[in-house]
Amino acid sequence: MPLLENGQIVQDGWTLVQDDQPLPDGDILLPLSRLSEGLGCNGNGRLGVVLKPDEQVDALKEALPRLALVSLHFPIFRDGRAFTQARSLREHLHFTGDVRVTGHFLPDQYEFLLRCGVSQLVLPDQSDLAVWHKAHERITIAYQPSVLTERAEGFAFRRFLSP
Repeated sequence: MPLLENGQIVQDGWTLVQDDQPLPDGDILLPLSRLSEGLGCNGNGRLGVVLKPDEQVDALKEALPRLALVSLHFPIFRDGRAFTQARSLREHLHFTGDVRVTGHFLPDQYEFLLRCGVSQLVLPDQSDLAVWHKAHERITIAYQPSVLTERAEGFAFRRFLSP
């Protein structure tokens, strides 16, 4: 599956390790249930964790300084918990590594994913990159606060405007 980062398809160098597999060398992506095992490893690669929609981001609080990637999942496109998880990672826990999303999300959600702090999207096979670029360029005004370095516009933010 293609990996979209900064509007470009990039190579995915991470190895997803399942529950019953031994830990390989290199950059590894582990389920939350195996995080302590990954933290105890003295390998030379980076460490990432897969967080399921029903798992709390606070469970990563102590480990975040050692993590390079947190992967979130959309089981269906109507399930927005990954938006909240991404925003919590960035705003409340101040995570500076990559936040990746997998699963069922739509090009129409691309801009909002970025504004919540997502940096990588695992796109479905045969995805048209032009559709994702168009979705990114379509939204130019933001009414809500964002984790991006942008200023929100709109009626809800009158209190921040100078008189």
